[in-house]
Amino acid sequence: MNTPRDPVAERLRDNLAAVRGRIAAACGRAGRDPDEVRLVAVTKYVSAAVTRRVLEAGLSDLAESRPQAIWAKAEELTGAGLVPRWHLIGHLQRNKIRRTLPLLAMLQSLDSLRLLAAIEAEAGRPAAAEAPAAIAPEVLVEVNLTDDPGRSGVSVGAAGELVRAAAASRRVRLRGLMGMAGRPDAAAADARRDFARLRDLRDDLAATLPDPRMLAELSMGMSGDYEAAILEGATIVRIGSALFEGLAAG
Repeated sequence: MNTPRDPVAERLRDNLAAVRGRIAAACGRAGRDPDEVRLVAVTKYVSAAVTRRVLEAGLSDLAESRPQAIWAKAEELTGAGLVPRWHLIGHLQRNKIRRTLPLLAMLQSLDSLRLLAAIEAEAGRPAAAEAPAAIAPEVLVEVNLTDDPGRSGVSVGAAGELVRAAAASRRVRLRGLMGMAGRPDAAAADARRDFARLRDLRDDLAATLPDPRMLAELSMGMSGDYEAAILEGATIVRIGSALFEGLAAG
């Protein structure tokens, strides 16, 4: 008996192969090992059913911009026996910390001392011992590379203070920096300049820490510019539309 074709799974596998091929090519140009770059699938525009196909295709790192989306998808996927590594790439409101932290593998959007203090308070609760993921979550400091007030992230000038506070905290595990190019449609040269700025900032700040490995990760690069990000040292790329091209959101 023939197994029915699954066009969604087939298209997703093709898209994933194409993205991985471009990652490998960019790494080749940069003299890097493709295994140095973690691919995180941004699933915010697709349903839990399509997200499940991502996991079945072999990707375990998933990202959402809204905590509520992680709550809903985590419940559905866990019910199916699937437990991805969730990354939050959007702003985390303080009133959503308690429910969100136990689900996260990494918070990529630590953007203020106030948020850090709220996370520390939550992770320090006696009840948090029942949820090990909330005791010391992995975090990236999100940097607003253009200092645009309409964008999230700590300013470049204030990033050092937040990085040092996170490095000194016993309640979070600082892993690196996250940032975006100035414009989604930026030319490759402009995007590379922005990414190089984040890399240089990381290198400068790492030299001030007791352990430079606290800033080992650079999360930068999305569907339109991840190759430029890899050329400038990205260790994490956040890919959405390039993975789901040709697929309906549902």
